[in-house]
This record gives sequence, structure tokens and C-alpha cells, in this order.
Amino acid sequence: MTRPPLPPFTEESARAKVQAAEDAWNSCDPERVALAYTEDSVWRNRDRFLTGRAEIRAFLADKWERELDYRLRKELWAFTGNRISVRFEYEWHDVAGQWWRSHGNEQWEFDGDGLMRRREASINDVPIAAEDRRIV
Repeated sequence: MTRPPLPPFTEESARAKVQAAEDAWNSCDPERVALAYTEDSVWRNRDRFLTGRAEIRAFLADKWERELDYRLRKELWAFTGNRISVRFEYEWHDVAGQWWRSHGNEQWEFDGDGLMRRREASINDVPIAAEDRRIV
């Protein structure tokens, strides 16, 4: 399976890869998102370490059960060869109705077929009032 655009990335193809990721994550569909990763993809997400598409899929399903009305924006930060760095911001609320804005950075590494084989994510959460939301 290939997942264009493929490395080595140009600015245009890196931006397209970032937009495709934003679109997929905003679907909140664990299966759709998980298909962008290799079967043995390695993740660090905050303090969680995951290996493989099955663990990623389960993690995402749990995430979107807790992070309600999730909306995300990603921005290309840098790229080279088979790697892309992004900054992102997303907003969501918990079951109690508290809204959160989560800020972070990701480093992505892709295989030759355009599937992500490694993802490193650092994320911080800030409580916000519903009227302070920026991503609607």
C-alpha cells in the first residue's frame, strides 16, 4: 500500500501530507487515521509509547471517546527527505463539559511508500472557556 505524497518531500508535498493528516484526524475515525501508519509504526504520544497499527487504532478510539467535539489544525514547521515536523493545536471538551486547547509538536518519519513509521508528539493541555474557542 502506498500513501502519496511520497518522500523525499518538497514544500508542496510536505504541505499536502500535513493537510491530509489534519483532514484524517478531524474525521475522528480511528481506522482511517491508522491506515496512514506502517504495521509496525512506533509512537510516543505524551507519556504513552505505542507500537503497531493495532495499538494506534485502539489508542485513537479511546482518545475520541474522551475528547469530545475534537477539532484540529496542523501547520508545517519543517521538512527534509523523509521527515516532516508540524506544530498543532486542537480543541475538545471532556464529559463534564470543560473545554481544552491542546498545543503540540510532532516529528514524523515516513517509509518509501509514504506511510508513517515513527511519530514523536509532545502535547500540553490548557483549560479554556467555551467562548474562548478558536477552532470551530
